[in-house]
Amino acid sequence: MIRIDGKVAIITGGSRGQGAATAGVFVAAGATVYITDVDDAEGEAVASSCGCTYLHHDVSQPAEWAAVVDRVVADHGRIDVLVNNAGIIEWRTMTDTSLEVWERVVAVNQTGPLLGMQAVAPVMKRQGSGSIVNLSSIGGLGGSSPCFAYGATKWALRGMTRGAAQELGPFGIRVNAILPGSVESQMIAGMDRENLIKATPLRRIAQPEEIGRLSLWLASDESGYVTGADHVIDGGMKA
Repeated sequence: MIRIDGKVAIITGGSRGQGAATAGVFVAAGATVYITDVDDAEGEAVASSCGCTYLHHDVSQPAEWAAVVDRVVADHGRIDVLVNNAGIIEWRTMTDTSLEVWERVVAVNQTGPLLGMQAVAPVMKRQGSGSIVNLSSIGGLGGSSPCFAYGATKWALRGMTRGAAQELGPFGIRVNAILPGSVESQMIAGMDRENLIKATPLRRIAQPEEIGRLSLWLASDESGYVTGADHVIDGGMKA
């Protein structure tokens, strides 16, 4: 198994689903992990069960990013990994997307990762190393009519990943994007599971730990020459 012993990681949206699973994978691989979220009860439960630390954190707020980074640096003096996992979805078409809905989705899915990268960059630059993993989606590879704002932010995050990789690479900091397909989580609640499975050549929905293991590889030194790239993990859906 890939090990990241001694690395300090922040995983946003860690109170459930993909984020919680990634935290478990990282802890098992030897990392010191901080999960952040706005759902305190679930976040504390995850932290207790997997051996990490939970911090309340609204990713759309710069001051809360500063508080999280300050806490982690005060505790350990470094930040080796940031996984920008927090995300929300609104099932609305373009014509049904109000400005309020648009701004709410952008605040979490796009502004959140921007603020996160800005917050950890000075720490990682001082270290001369770091890995940032941005959770995009296969919704960022094509049209996403039923969830227009979500798809738009996932497209944007791919471009943000590339730009950040170019800027931060000379400082030894890698930035990559993960593009999952269907994953067992609240994101697919209410969707037609049979159709999702039929649309997937591997004929199943991914377990959140599988996404976590890809994040683990990107966080590790095993992927030391990988940056500015999309990593599709969709069971062949977009093949």
